Amino acid sequence: MLKFLPGILLLQIVTVALVLLFPINAEGWGWLRVLVPLLVVGVLTAFWFHAVEGHHHKDEIMRIKERHAEERERIKVNAERAKTRAVKDTQKEITKEMSRELTRSSAKANFKVGVAVAGVASFGAFLLMTQFLTLGVMLLATAGGTAGGYVLRMRQEKQRLAKENETAVLLPNQPKQILLPKGRANNSNA
Repeated sequence: MLKFLPGILLLQIVTVALVLLFPINAEGWGWLRVLVPLLVVGVLTAFWFHAVEGHHHKDEIMRIKERHAEERERIKVNAERAKTRAVKDTQKEITKEMSRELTRSSAKANFKVGVAVAGVASFGAFLLMTQFLTLGVMLLATAGGTAGGYVLRMRQEKQRLAKENETAVLLPNQPKQILLPKGRANNSNA
């Protein structure tokens, strides 16, 4: 509103000046000498006000566009963060699922190997009792070595899988495929 104040004051000053400069004894068409300049000044002031309002309107539109651009950028950033969070959550879920499946299959394999080692050790003990000393000691040593080697390999496998799970990368275009280090790919159809 204050943008129009200088124009209003100028119009009033010009009007007062023209009226004061006008001769007092004007009759008939003499008033046209005052009214025509006042009309011209009024029209010019109206154009000036229109131009000021046009600039004000353009400035307001630019501010609104800037606010919308900032909001659009904020929405894009939030969407990207949500997408990244979803990818990380999915990767963690897949890693946990793989770990559970590996633990389940390892438990089954451990039981089978344990039964086999126990059977070999029992047979070795039986051979020792029946005076086949050399063969019994060999079977017991083999069963102990097998059990020890299997335990060692289990520990190494757990350490290797822990490292792979830390460095596993979820492929962005194929969410159900995990790329494992050393060029080995694991495709899950779950």
